[in-house]
Amino acid sequence: MKLKNNNIEKNIKRNYTFTFLQTIDLTRGIWMIYLATKGMSLTQLGLLEMIFHITSFSMEVPTGAVADLYGRKASRILGRALSVISVIILFSANSFLWFAVSFVIVALSYNMESGAGDALVYDSLKTIGNENEYMRVSGNKEMVFQVANVFSFLLGGYLATRSYNWAFGVTILMGVLSMIYAFKFVEPQMGKKNLLGTKRNHFATQLKESFNILRGHKRLTFLILFSQFLMSFTTTIFFYLQNYMKSDGYNEAFIGAVYAISSLGGAILATQVFKIEAIIKEKGILLLMPIVTAISTWGIALSQFHYAFYIPISLAEGMIFVAIGDYINKVIPSENRATILSMSSMIFSFYMITLFPLIGWLGDQYSLKGAFLFMAILGSVLTVINTAVISSRKV
Repeated sequence: MKLKNNNIEKNIKRNYTFTFLQTIDLTRGIWMIYLATKGMSLTQLGLLEMIFHITSFSMEVPTGAVADLYGRKASRILGRALSVISVIILFSANSFLWFAVSFVIVALSYNMESGAGDALVYDSLKTIGNENEYMRVSGNKEMVFQVANVFSFLLGGYLATRSYNWAFGVTILMGVLSMIYAFKFVEPQMGKKNLLGTKRNHFATQLKESFNILRGHKRLTFLILFSQFLMSFTTTIFFYLQNYMKSDGYNEAFIGAVYAISSLGGAILATQVFKIEAIIKEKGILLLMPIVTAISTWGIALSQFHYAFYIPISLAEGMIFVAIGDYINKVIPSENRATILSMSSMIFSFYMITLFPLIGWLGDQYSLKGAFLFMAILGSVLTVINTAVISSRKV
């Protein structure tokens, strides 16, 4: 048993390495610019992202159930394989239809990872009795993620100014390496259901149990709805800001540097989240992060130094991701963890299905500056509502 637990404990460090390999995606900061060079309008880019999130919305919970029922390790490996296939199609395609196929496949790859990865790590910690360390471990993982982003944004932006071939080629190679490395994980038995002798309709039972947990836990539901909207808001800004900076005369190398700086700040902040949370508590995070995001969105919409205002938005998103991820995981039963985390990602997709194509349409009809102005107004209104709700209740 001790040897087995030692292998489970190694999952934590393995997850840092896997996160680094998985995050080396040199196309993340440039794919919208790349597709624009292929003739895609802002509206078409919005539709592609909508296709991604419709797929993600419809498949998140089933893939989360797969991870709970059949293993988080298998889910991760399959997710990495699908990711590689999607990048190959995206690079070789020249039509909206094939771009859409790529987005469907990459959505499935995200689905296979979204609930499985965090569930594997949390239940590995729980197996060895260290689940209280999850916020610190998640902060370290976020640091690794951001460091890998620094590398990806800088190198991706540099290579894109010369040839997109190199950026896509390196991304495909790293995807293959991360898939191979995923075989090193040890599946924690905690939370994994024994399917022998149970009813045939495993998925229906799993989903019903998970929905009942959410229905009976209003605080958990609120945290999921809150965090996923904030992350959909910041994700929309992240992607359209690429084209906004490009239209303002900045090249891919500069854009990569801006995102790299924000990721470097995120890497530094991530390891300190548990200390900050100890001071301002959950309520402080829920109140302050939307305010920071709303004010910074006004800066993007109105300032000539719009790119600088993305940095505090990125930091706020990282704080929410680490802190609220810890709150959510603490109250989810192990056997439903991947399913409920996938439900959380499904909520994110629901928001994105509405917001992302709307901003693209506004950008085509008016301008991206006008679209960001709309986002600033929307963010401010919702921040006022959020402040009133948080201030009037105990969270």
